[in-house]
Amino acid sequence: MRISIDAMGGDYAPQEIVAGTLQAAENLQGLEKLYLVGDETAIQAELAKHKGTVPSCIEIVHCTEVVEMGESPAVAIRRKKDSSIARSVMLVKDGKADAVFSAGNTGAAVAAATLKLRTLKGVSRPAIATVMPTQTGPFVLLDAGANPDSTPEMIQQFAVMGNIYSREILGVKEPTVGLLSIGEEAAKGNETTKKTFGLLEKTHLNFIGNVESRDLFNGKVSVAVCDGFVGNVVLKTSEAVARMIGNWLKTMFRKNIGRMLGYLLSRGVFKEMKSHADPSSYGGAPLLGANGVVIIGHGSSNAFATLNAIRVASEAIDHDVNHLIEAELQRINPET
Repeated sequence: MRISIDAMGGDYAPQEIVAGTLQAAENLQGLEKLYLVGDETAIQAELAKHKGTVPSCIEIVHCTEVVEMGESPAVAIRRKKDSSIARSVMLVKDGKADAVFSAGNTGAAVAAATLKLRTLKGVSRPAIATVMPTQTGPFVLLDAGANPDSTPEMIQQFAVMGNIYSREILGVKEPTVGLLSIGEEAAKGNETTKKTFGLLEKTHLNFIGNVESRDLFNGKVSVAVCDGFVGNVVLKTSEAVARMIGNWLKTMFRKNIGRMLGYLLSRGVFKEMKSHADPSSYGGAPLLGANGVVIIGHGSSNAFATLNAIRVASEAIDHDVNHLIEAELQRINPET
């Protein structure tokens, strides 16, 4: 397996990205090549901080530009052809890599993948699939922001792609698929959700109907689908609530010595809770539907997140997720 890594993308690049790539080279099997794409001098400096020789599977691909987080994605991809994200995606397009990972500008990663790799047969637009925790195990939310304006046909495709990802990568034998809406009844929602409901009913998916936001974290669904506007709001709201609860707990436990002692006695529980909710353990969000394996990391991705992103990319390649998506979409819409 050959994976290109945007070494300059993310809040802690290249330090954490290089460190995570080294961990992947040391701990994951079947990695033929790991391309670190970015400023060669900066990458070499980070590699030099680590003891021992650099694994033979790691190769630096030098480029001179970086797409910054605040830049317009489409404009940046057109103008910065030697940026680390553009060059990383081009390695996949040219057949030198099987997958790409970037924790940089999300919009630029989506734009680069869509413009340079195009989409799989039967896919209108690729979707960001974010893995999120529940009481019983993770679920997949998509689209999490790639397509603010999504048609019913697109959301049906998201459901198919999410179902395959849940089954193949998360190991859910019979994923349940829910349509995120404002009520469980089929008549609830806007025109898009109502039309999508009818399309999903006609598929062979284990479609359980509409689900409300309160159902997302109780284990009711394995896959939740919606347009990218709603999905991104759900994702960012969930992250904000989690941070708020964490800050509340810290403040409350520091109020007096009794609470501090209580925390010390319970910190094993809190550590376990944090590990379940830690997005780093999921590695990154796949851009499902792109004609190539594309993993998009959180901007704050650390070495552990990078390691897991490379692991997830390897699993997507190994399970031939893209071929399965094309086959399933052909089964549902044979005319496409």
